[in-house]
Amino acid sequence: MHKSLFRIDKMDCPSEEQMIRMKLEGSAQIHSLEFDIPSRRLTVYHTESAAPLLSLLEPLNLGTSLVSESTTEEAPLPHAKKSDRSLLWTVLLINFFFFILEIATGFLARSMGLIADGLDMLADSFVYGLALIVAGGSLLMKKRIALISGYFQLALAIAGIAEVIRRFVFPEKLPAFLIMIIVSVFALAGNATSLYLLRKSQSREAHMQASLIFASNDVIANLGVIAAAILVFLTGSKFPDLIIGSLVFILVVRGAFRILKLAQ
Repeated sequence: MHKSLFRIDKMDCPSEEQMIRMKLEGSAQIHSLEFDIPSRRLTVYHTESAAPLLSLLEPLNLGTSLVSESTTEEAPLPHAKKSDRSLLWTVLLINFFFFILEIATGFLARSMGLIADGLDMLADSFVYGLALIVAGGSLLMKKRIALISGYFQLALAIAGIAEVIRRFVFPEKLPAFLIMIIVSVFALAGNATSLYLLRKSQSREAHMQASLIFASNDVIANLGVIAAAILVFLTGSKFPDLIIGSLVFILVVRGAFRILKLAQ
């Protein structure tokens, strides 16, 4: 059994991981894959030379390089623990719940920051769902789900950016900063709970490590919406809400393009 370590410079979230999995899925020599997303490293256990694997990974344009190749007698099982999958389902449901809550209250409060943060929660749910629901499914099924998810997310993000531009140009009532703060505090509590559960698991599985990054980013986005709400109150201006909304929408668009790349 061969053990090859790859450095992948642009692998920083589960969408790149899924991209790599689908690219390597058709190779008969793959035994198992171990992803270390924070360190941007991939360990592959395989039966032949690493050269064909490198030729498969390079067209993804993720900055892939072969660090080392060795032989080993044992290789880990290619399946994640059930407890990790159960925890990821919990995190997915938390994200989806707060997507619904923030979208509904965002329209009620006239806050683009809340709406954008809600779509960011939906984006995370798409990635978790793609990783969990279609696990073990066919490559064609994964690509179709990635395509549908990516276009849906991109359409929502573009509509959100168009609405932000409209609100920049035309007069609008101030966002209800109190609703923004209350809902964002609840969302912050939800993401903090997710972060706590993920850290408590102490799992080194790739999805768990990536989920820690996602949950940490969500906490930062929640704090950004709270800061925007405070600035709306202090300045009497709609612009802090529109600015934070624009920044989060850009993150959602970036995530959508990553998901669409999975379908290529």
